[in-house]
Amino acid sequence: MVAVTIWNEYRHEREDDAVAAVYPDGIHATLADTLATDHEVRTATLEEPAHGLTDDVLASTDVLVWWGHDAHEDVDDAVVDRVQERVLEGMGFVPLHSSHYSKPFKRLMGTSCSLQYREDGGTERLWVVDPGHPIANGLDEAIELPETEMYGEPFDVPEPDRLVFVSWFEGGEVFRSGCCYQRGKGRIFYFRPGHETYPIYENEAIQRVLRNAVAWAAPPEGSPRTFGERD
Repeated sequence: MVAVTIWNEYRHEREDDAVAAVYPDGIHATLADTLATDHEVRTATLEEPAHGLTDDVLASTDVLVWWGHDAHEDVDDAVVDRVQERVLEGMGFVPLHSSHYSKPFKRLMGTSCSLQYREDGGTERLWVVDPGHPIANGLDEAIELPETEMYGEPFDVPEPDRLVFVSWFEGGEVFRSGCCYQRGKGRIFYFRPGHETYPIYENEAIQRVLRNAVAWAAPPEGSPRTFGERD
């Protein structure tokens, strides 16, 4: 089984009644329930020592799932260093929704990762544009989310290695919502849906995407990498 660590700020759920009504036990708990059917799962949150991401935890993590929104700057740079190092070594990384602004994702992308947004509760249609990709296994040609936050282009990220999803919103905007990258030996999948005031992570199709994404991002065997002087 893939060893998954789910990281969540876990602030909104404790400070905002509207968020607590949707995710009473925290977004990380809902994600853990989804992924525990296929994977070995643990959770970590911002307020834990080392944000719950010690050397030992990361060393035993195959895939790190990250949800952040309001406290990006509160994440210690030493933890970001450890996450980056582990991704380069082969750990998978799945940043969700507003984690496009997370320190680890921005570090790995090397860009601002900025975008347009609007909190209007409009409809989103998430189109599968790479139906042959493993993350799209078992999906219909589109996923419709009746209430969501709009993210729009331009999205200041490097060109994805493969683009699995493109979103359309009621306002006419489009967005690259499922972006695959390789950094070192590690696979990265950025997935847009997941605003904290909408029960998006309870959607069965979204849950399937998350399970597929973790399976895809898990470290492949590959070949060893050695650095430094050689005999």
